[in-house]
Amino acid sequence: MKAVEISKPGGPEVLKLVERPMPEPKAGEVVIKVSAAGVNRPDVFQRAGSYPPPPGASDLPGLEVAGEIVGGDAAAGGFAVGDKVCALTAGGGYAEYCIAPAQHCLPIPKGLSEIEAAGLPETYFTVWSNVFERGRLSAGEALLVHGGASGIGTTAVQLATAMGNAVYATVGSDERARAVEELGALKGINYRSKDYVEEIKVLTGGKGVNVVLDMVAGDYINRDIQCLADEGRIVIIALLGGPKGMVDFSQLMRRRLTVTGSTLRPRSVEFKGQIARALKQNVWPLLEAGKIKPIVHATFPLAQACDAHAMMEAGEQIGKIVLTL
Repeated sequence: MKAVEISKPGGPEVLKLVERPMPEPKAGEVVIKVSAAGVNRPDVFQRAGSYPPPPGASDLPGLEVAGEIVGGDAAAGGFAVGDKVCALTAGGGYAEYCIAPAQHCLPIPKGLSEIEAAGLPETYFTVWSNVFERGRLSAGEALLVHGGASGIGTTAVQLATAMGNAVYATVGSDERARAVEELGALKGINYRSKDYVEEIKVLTGGKGVNVVLDMVAGDYINRDIQCLADEGRIVIIALLGGPKGMVDFSQLMRRRLTVTGSTLRPRSVEFKGQIARALKQNVWPLLEAGKIKPIVHATFPLAQACDAHAMMEAGEQIGKIVLTL
């Protein structure tokens, strides 16, 4: 099969189209003939050499795909050979065929193309598990999303809005601010021209938000704390601003705040299977009703994965970047 591998750690140019043996599924896994594969920030980190795959995972990048089950233990996920699915993978998505645990597969929502469906798993698994489970965002609460125009950001904005929450998002341009507002955010805040802490104070009447979804970390942490209401929660899912920051712990104690975080890729098959079932029950009906939708900014043929990575690193996209086969 054709696949894109990381020839050595480095820039987008190290992604090379190669011939690889077909992957062999284990018990509980399926073989998917890939129609489209989502491109995500962890793929970029893996390519650069800073995010190695977990033990046993494919060394190929690619954490989400859409396509047709053509072999393996489909019944383990309630599927059959020939079913069209999207799936979360531990790696290997940049290829003509990919392995995924059957319980990490979900039916392609009615009305969506395979290209759109390929942009669902990594972002929706991440947002659901971090915003609604770890962050415990509940009815009537407010959410602040950093990186609001990213794949994760556009998903979080739409999903929390659909759940009835007030949502605010930080973005890097006025164009992106308008885009997230069109997706349901009450306000898109251009962090290059405005202080998001002051903006949140004004927008919430001084109350603050209940949850912050933070993919920056670093020196954002204390500023996030200033944005929180009492009993508020910060959930960190990436470290674009660096892994270290100064925290005023007196604020945490006095206002009963929580700072937490997680990474999805190394979690167990069973844990991710639980998320898949929660998504099918709570989120897939919203997708099929058209209340939320994947935002696909651009597509590239598999052989042009390097161009897709260059676009992601430029940071100008709104929504997902998808590879097509």
